Amino acid sequence: MLETQIKNELIKIVGKDRYLDRQEEIFCYAYDAFLVESLPDAVIFPETTHEVSKILQAASRHKIPVTGRGAGTSLCGASVPIRQGIVLCFSKMDKIIEVNTRDRHIIVQPGVVNADVQKALLPFRFFYPPDPGSMNTSTIGGNIAMNAGGPRCLKYGVTADYILGMEVVLASGKIIRFGSKNIKDVTGYKLSSLFCGSEGTLGVITEATLKVMPIPEAVKTLMVTFDNLDNTAKAVTDIIGSGIIPVAMELMDKLTLNAIEDSANLGLDRKAEGSLLIEIDGVMEACEKEMKKIIEKVKKNGAVNIQTAASELERESLWTARRSAYGVFAKLAPDIITEDVTVPVSKVPLMIRQIMEIADRYGLKAYILAHAGDGNMHPMIPTDKENKDDWEKVEKAFSEIFQAAAKLGGTLSGEHGIGLAKAPYLPFVMNKDTMDFIKTIKQAVDPDLILNPGKFV
Repeated sequence: MLETQIKNELIKIVGKDRYLDRQEEIFCYAYDAFLVESLPDAVIFPETTHEVSKILQAASRHKIPVTGRGAGTSLCGASVPIRQGIVLCFSKMDKIIEVNTRDRHIIVQPGVVNADVQKALLPFRFFYPPDPGSMNTSTIGGNIAMNAGGPRCLKYGVTADYILGMEVVLASGKIIRFGSKNIKDVTGYKLSSLFCGSEGTLGVITEATLKVMPIPEAVKTLMVTFDNLDNTAKAVTDIIGSGIIPVAMELMDKLTLNAIEDSANLGLDRKAEGSLLIEIDGVMEACEKEMKKIIEKVKKNGAVNIQTAASELERESLWTARRSAYGVFAKLAPDIITEDVTVPVSKVPLMIRQIMEIADRYGLKAYILAHAGDGNMHPMIPTDKENKDDWEKVEKAFSEIFQAAAKLGGTLSGEHGIGLAKAPYLPFVMNKDTMDFIKTIKQAVDPDLILNPGKFV
């Protein structure tokens, strides 16, 4: 708990109802979707930018760590208050401030849930492209902090591609604004790209202006199964190499398909060694041409079954399997470790083989999901962290997987971030001078190192 004087100072800013410090109240804020837990000293729920500024001024004076939190869906421990201190929870800053489809933007507070942004835009026939798997729960502030991706980011890009402007509170409590409501703006440094993906280590986001897109005229979706996982992966590289950029191209291996079928009974092909869920959109005529070319490519790579969605209901049915995956895997073991190494698309077949070889060598089961069109692999290994022998094997296996990705010209994370989970592996993809430069930036904006300390910086 914080000292009484400091506690009273913070309560004066937000009131007693929005300050928690009893253990039974704050325990829910000690963890996220990663495995590490750390109890904060206090949890505070600001409602305005001014309150955030006052809280950070106080935290800066007293050198108290501050960890921002949206919905706690981080898979890498980014929202775990590992150095205790204050958790700044943004669930009460959840207002959509402006919807302006004529100028193609929406302005929101950080606590707005991604899916609620989509719902607000739907009546105008617009949408916000970044669609993380947690979109029904995760918040825009968290999405920006992690530079979230999602299945349709293959065509449309990640969160950083949709930030027009932001309001951010620095560790000192100073409020800065950058960017604008304009689609084109090259005035000064592109600070949105600095803060987006910084995992709350440089500042606290209190407002965001986001670019939105018109809903396309047509959407075509198909599920393709293969009797060989290599052929599944090769079909991905052939489709991308032909010049077609689908909205999404999701790969699942046999273990994944069977685990989902066991749980959900969706009628999936248990004999298939791999599957691709492919979606394209645009003008109807162009979609039909692209779909014919995609079908040619998958047949050339030994497709066993091709199922095309004839209606929106069938399209949703095809997506159900992919979206249900994480819930299914959560039932397989006390813990499920999910990573997101990313490699060039041409290396996808080789990376999949290496993941399977590494897992086999350690006697582990690796379930493979992938945003295959952009090379983003999601190997998932069920385990029990309390079993020291098993956990040691899992850690060694993932270390080798990270090294394998780096050797193939890949990287540690495509969308989950670094947080606590992958900080030790940064030297695989960054040299010392690069890491020192990141530390220099951190030191410049947060000299007392109070913002989300103990993470990748």
